[in-house]
Amino acid sequence: MPRWEPDARERLVAAALRLFSEQGYDTTTVAEIAEQAGLTKSTFFRYFPDKREVLAAGQETLSRLFAEGISAASADASPLAAVAAGLERAARAMTPFNRELGLRVHAIIATSAELQERDALKQVGMAAAMADALRSRGVPDLVAILAAELGVLAFKEGFAAWVATNNQQELSELVLAALDRLRATVTELD
Repeated sequence: MPRWEPDARERLVAAALRLFSEQGYDTTTVAEIAEQAGLTKSTFFRYFPDKREVLAAGQETLSRLFAEGISAASADASPLAAVAAGLERAARAMTPFNRELGLRVHAIIATSAELQERDALKQVGMAAAMADALRSRGVPDLVAILAAELGVLAFKEGFAAWVATNNQQELSELVLAALDRLRATVTELD
């Protein structure tokens, strides 16, 4: 087996998803994932601390892209406009690989309470990254938290629509439309 392959991380994710789908998350081992990917178990652990983390493979990158987009928004942008800039930056970085695996990831997560818990923590981490970026822009804490939570909800809704069968829209269009709907809905709370 080769020690290093340039696409090892993607191969490990694809192999894990295939095995999780075929034989279940709980019964799949790290050794099986590595073998399916044509890599060694030690290569797996270079990329992931455990098999659960395979399903959150892009969280750090996504959080960083959200924060970079928020930071790059114009100085006079409202908190939600800055969040929109973060959503757009992250959405534009998503590839057909992300779309192809999106439905499979959600189906696998639905089968395990442990994975559902990890997915919820992933969303908390993304919201925290957005809120921190907003605070860095001088946005008050509670406003930053609320805007970030709306951003996570918009991304989640837009991503679900993006991976749906027969969808022809770009992810960026879908997440921005979702954010607009959420913004309008917030006004109905009073």
